[in-house]
Amino acid sequence: MASVIVVVGNPQPDSRTRAVAETVAAELARRSGATVEPTIELAEIADELFRHPSPAVDDARARVLAADVAIVASPTYKATFTGLLKAFLDRFDTGSLQHMTAVPLLTIGGPAHALAVEVALRPLLVELGASVPTRGIAFPAGQVDRRAEIIAEWADAEWPRLRHALA
Repeated sequence: MASVIVVVGNPQPDSRTRAVAETVAAELARRSGATVEPTIELAEIADELFRHPSPAVDDARARVLAADVAIVASPTYKATFTGLLKAFLDRFDTGSLQHMTAVPLLTIGGPAHALAVEVALRPLLVELGASVPTRGIAFPAGQVDRRAEIIAEWADAEWPRLRHALA
């Protein structure tokens, strides 16, 4: 059975970003029967990201590598993603995610940041080898209460490109 994991790069735990990303994972699992693995909340291991070795970071890295699909999520910071997420993704070698599909997700404060998911986060995931067959999700943070509806609409449009990863 396929598995989905959420990686949240918000410095604040239990954020709107996490809520949206977990909604994406739940929607993909609902459509496919995939298992949703426990979320990796990078805020919980932030103090370990620059320690080598770090059992906590190594465990999180191994959990990502074991998944079939990763929802990689961050709030938009300075028109891109957080340094917290970047520090974690820097622990992966180029090409090391070649076995997985990734869904880039940024929560955005306004339409001016809508392209950040495509011009900043997607290229990094591709550099790491992930297949990124869907358009990224630039989710308006002010719409978090409507996330189930908005994510279902996204999934309706993108499911033909994602279902193979969850077969």
